[in-house]
Amino acid sequence: MFATTFPTSFGFYVSPFIQTPTLLTSAKSLYSSNKFKFNPKKGLNHLQDSIFCHSNSSQGMLGKVLVVLLIAGLAWAFPALQPPPPRICGSPDGPTVTGPRIKLRDGRHLAYKEHGVSKETAKYKVVYAHSFSATKYDSAVAPLETLEELGAYVVSFDRPGYGESDPHPKRTIQTTALDMEELADQLGLGPKFYVMGYSMGGHSVWGCLKYIPNRLAGAALVAPVVNYWWPNFPANISTEGYNLQLPQDQWALRVAHYAPWLVYWWNTQKWFPCNSVISGKPKMSPQDLEVVSKSAKHLSKRPKLKEYAVKQGVFESLHRDMMVGFGKWDFDPMDLKNPFPNGEGSVHLWHGDEDWVVPVMLQRYVAERLPWIQYHEMPNVGHLVMHDPAMNEVIWKTFLTGEEEQIVHS
Repeated sequence: MFATTFPTSFGFYVSPFIQTPTLLTSAKSLYSSNKFKFNPKKGLNHLQDSIFCHSNSSQGMLGKVLVVLLIAGLAWAFPALQPPPPRICGSPDGPTVTGPRIKLRDGRHLAYKEHGVSKETAKYKVVYAHSFSATKYDSAVAPLETLEELGAYVVSFDRPGYGESDPHPKRTIQTTALDMEELADQLGLGPKFYVMGYSMGGHSVWGCLKYIPNRLAGAALVAPVVNYWWPNFPANISTEGYNLQLPQDQWALRVAHYAPWLVYWWNTQKWFPCNSVISGKPKMSPQDLEVVSKSAKHLSKRPKLKEYAVKQGVFESLHRDMMVGFGKWDFDPMDLKNPFPNGEGSVHLWHGDEDWVVPVMLQRYVAERLPWIQYHEMPNVGHLVMHDPAMNEVIWKTFLTGEEEQIVHS
């Protein structure tokens, strides 16, 4: 199944099974078609008769057997495709709320954590968006001593569906940006504030640059995940980056883009590997492995933090993240205009040249298309750049002060 590959109109080299969206969506079409819709009140016989009446009787017994097997498969598969409802924090049967939350205008709750100096005395006020499978407790936020030195206040938050923030089934890149704006307003951060997003959290920063640029004092994207379907990516570049992903991740991304209704099943079934990050076996560079080996304190907390991240269920957190991040966006970041044409602020993008999660050639192209972004390519650095204390400090200080800091490894 994985052996034969060839190019598609989207520039990806994938197996014939996922060459076109038609093949990925055919099962969904079968469920929604009038001819073959399953009526639970009438049972499987109704569906069987519906199909048989459209079959050629000359096909004989073999055709009927295949149809029966199809019916049985669909009857089994349909429940497996449906994710269980989320366990809403604070609901009678849901997990307990353990930290502060705000109530958004649409009634949802957003959990947050404050770091650094008080917002009343802060020189810099930052809203931070965490990475995939992380939370408001993300260790990528600078340590207290760095924030105090900078005079910085940072508020991190559980993105919708993560931790103790209510799920948002209609979540988009735009809605998360507006959540960040409302969080800043309810906490009284003033007319302008800074935003930073790490890895998957970079999508939230792109959303802020698109939908609330007038509210920003500055923006930082650190090792931001890209969407291979952004229209402005040349086919050869997106193909090269896509092919550097593990085969299981190529499949998982393809499903998230073309068949989001399959994402829950795809990442919970046991027949073949699911997304490598979800399975706990991501593709890591030697540099990232070194960072992990030095992060014993963080690793000891990781199981509890992971449990906290998905306490309301994996679908509205991890799976929703994949569907939103790799689905169809309402805009292409490479079409954005400079939000600070008069130099009143700046946008930074940091990326390591040994990042095996998000290939560096994609960020180079983004930076080339958006020359107003201050692009910092870090030699011999992987994806876990924010978990390297020395790199973390340099990024935060450069972002907020505008002065290029030197890296000092302990």
